Amino acid sequence: MSLARVAGPLRQLLRPSPLFSNAARVMSPSFPAAIRMTAMRTMATGPASGGAVSDEMLAKLSKLSTQAIIDGLWVMGWPTSFIEGARSLGKGQKCAGRAVTLRFVPQRPDIGQDKPGGGDSPEYEAFEKCGNNEVLVMASVGPWESVGGDIKFLRLKQRNVGGLVTDGSVRDTDELLNYGFPVFSFSTTPKQGPAAMQPWECNGVIECGGVVVRPGDAIVGDQDGVVVVPAKAVDKVYSIAHGREQIEEIVKEELTKNPGPPGKFYPFMSGKIKVDSPLGKLLATKGITPQNSNQFEGSADW
Repeated sequence: MSLARVAGPLRQLLRPSPLFSNAARVMSPSFPAAIRMTAMRTMATGPASGGAVSDEMLAKLSKLSTQAIIDGLWVMGWPTSFIEGARSLGKGQKCAGRAVTLRFVPQRPDIGQDKPGGGDSPEYEAFEKCGNNEVLVMASVGPWESVGGDIKFLRLKQRNVGGLVTDGSVRDTDELLNYGFPVFSFSTTPKQGPAAMQPWECNGVIECGGVVVRPGDAIVGDQDGVVVVPAKAVDKVYSIAHGREQIEEIVKEELTKNPGPPGKFYPFMSGKIKVDSPLGKLLATKGITPQNSNQFEGSADW
């Protein structure tokens, strides 16, 4: 084969691609060091979501108390999952859904200029991902800053959102209560949010109320507050929390029939109940043993 026949294809093969050329320019010493380091670390970012929580599991979690879920995470050694400051806006509100996350950043002129505007704003992107089995979790830049009010959140009502949780504040309280979906916030405020912060990212890993939230994590809220159940651990957390609630009901029933100090049976630690303890013997009369429960010493499966 003559050299002339291969020279053309060879030149085409060796021609730098636009992607390579752009990457090379970014990594050039003429670019600022911060930009070069950002480009180098782009692929080091881990996946935003840690797993998937089924609708069936959400239904089960909705029947548990937040304190039982907290206890389940605690005995497994997970860090605290209580979103500090997020309290129910109305009496009796409860939510259980998969997290859709939204992160706000402090206001700065170029932030407002560079982020997508109008209907393409990250907050509206997040709204459209919400349904009755999703909870929108909004990470504010401060507890008294407004994440929104009646006009913005009308769309969440239309989407039949499962709930809204924020470590910031909300506006138009009466109207939000009329919308009917659960709202958990640090407080209420008449302030406008855009003066202090801008929505920046939808469905990234966020920190809300001192807790890490990943898209798809289970969010459960009741009158005691809001907890985050990591999607990766949700099955085991439910198993432990459900077992605890069963035992607590038995203890309350016993103390109601035979009044006395609860210290004979309570508190107890999941995975540490001794078979020959007063609580262990009481549970045996109800058919709960190490053979069918992970709450006993030696039966813990986490």
